[in-house]
Amino acid sequence: MEPVKVAIIYYSATGTIHTLAQAAAEGAEKAGADIRLRKVAETAPPEAISARPEWAQHLQDTADVTEAGHDDLEWADAVLFGTPTRFGSPASQLRAFIDTTGPLWFQGKLADKVYSAFTASNTAHGGQESTLLALGNTFYHWGGIIVPPGYTDPVQFQSGNPYGTSHVVGDGPPSEVILQAARHQARRVVDTAAALKAGRAA
Repeated sequence: MEPVKVAIIYYSATGTIHTLAQAAAEGAEKAGADIRLRKVAETAPPEAISARPEWAQHLQDTADVTEAGHDDLEWADAVLFGTPTRFGSPASQLRAFIDTTGPLWFQGKLADKVYSAFTASNTAHGGQESTLLALGNTFYHWGGIIVPPGYTDPVQFQSGNPYGTSHVVGDGPPSEVILQAARHQARRVVDTAAALKAGRAA
């Protein structure tokens, strides 16, 4: 059977979500998946970006990361979405991409895939769970199979979010525990998608 195809589609302003996306890619690859790591288009005005040096720097540093397209969603057996939390919701840049997927949804091309999500906020309790739950609403509409990390690995009791990997940016860069949680979440997504794929082939 061919490997599970995983698209990791994310938005990152200053690099935290990009770091989590890379860890998820490592976890998925190690689990035997084919990966597409994709960022969504930046829609913020240049003056907002240039007002924060770390934002402008991250944009420059990730210039070589391919932008997400509908073909990435069609191609994938499983999709992990990453976004910072903005007032308890996904960032508008990621929503803007999701909001273009109506034609795929209408044709049933987003159904029966595995979906999962990860996030970060500046403070503890800064809307992480509500952001992941909000993405879940989209997955329900698509007819997706939602695979959260739950407490299915010892690292989850340390990282603490059963809805999806999440990081508090105010604590500094993601720790090894958080990166392990992202790898575990991606492995779980791959394992679930592989089981579904095998079951359908049978």
